[in-house]
Amino acid sequence: MIRSMTAFARHSRRPEWGEIVWEVRTVNHRYLEIGFRLPEELRAIETAARKLIGRHLRRGKVDCALRVRFADTASTAIQLNHSLLDSLIERATEIGGKVERPAPVDPLALLRWPGVVTESERDSGPVEQAALALLDETLALVTESRRDEGARTRDMLVERLDGIAAHVARIRARLPEVRSRIRERITGRLAELQADYDQDRLEQELVMLAQKMDVDEELDRLDSHITETRKVLDRKDAVGRRLDFLMQEFNREANTLASKSNDSDTTNDAVAVKVLVEQMREQVQNVE
Repeated sequence: MIRSMTAFARHSRRPEWGEIVWEVRTVNHRYLEIGFRLPEELRAIETAARKLIGRHLRRGKVDCALRVRFADTASTAIQLNHSLLDSLIERATEIGGKVERPAPVDPLALLRWPGVVTESERDSGPVEQAALALLDETLALVTESRRDEGARTRDMLVERLDGIAAHVARIRARLPEVRSRIRERITGRLAELQADYDQDRLEQELVMLAQKMDVDEELDRLDSHITETRKVLDRKDAVGRRLDFLMQEFNREANTLASKSNDSDTTNDAVAVKVLVEQMREQVQNVE
């Protein structure tokens, strides 16, 4: 089952200490490219998060944003640096003794002094574990979304393959008529000119012309590409690169088919094949 590279998922959880939210967005990209927006205190989980994403996704540009909100009950205790505070009071008193009518020492001003008030470090272990567990769940949602979009893409590709197969069948069925028509046109032109000609030489020229216009190989290769693409669409692994290669092969044969055509109906069918191939190519760019 093919998977699209475009998806978005938002997943949250409310443990006893607050709320944690992941937002993961993926778009098409040639390789797997991962970007993070993490709270500074949770930067340590980035390596583990990258490995986790690599187990879920193979290709695509992945943007991950993590938000953490701590409940009031989870606030860390405020602590005073008593040695620094005592030193500040001592210096303030010393300075106050050297000036007339000194202003009283403002306790709030002392608390605002850098380093006087500190917070005990929060245990980040449970938060990190919760963040990684929630990311795993969010990636599962992303994978499901990519799979659903991939199913729709697969249906579209199969429809286009059926269209190409129909055009190829029409061209193949018309080949004897086209060859006969060319022969009649050339012999008719010679008859109009009432010119003497060597029948053997004419046959040789007709054979050479038929070889130049022969599209049997192109039709066979198109049929082969159709069969291979159908097989690839049923594979379980990432198939985007393989499909991209097949689209290039489809396009090459369609261009050759159009250039060799000497019949308006065949030309129309060849152009229709090119249109269908281009439509598939656009969709394949978004397949993982």
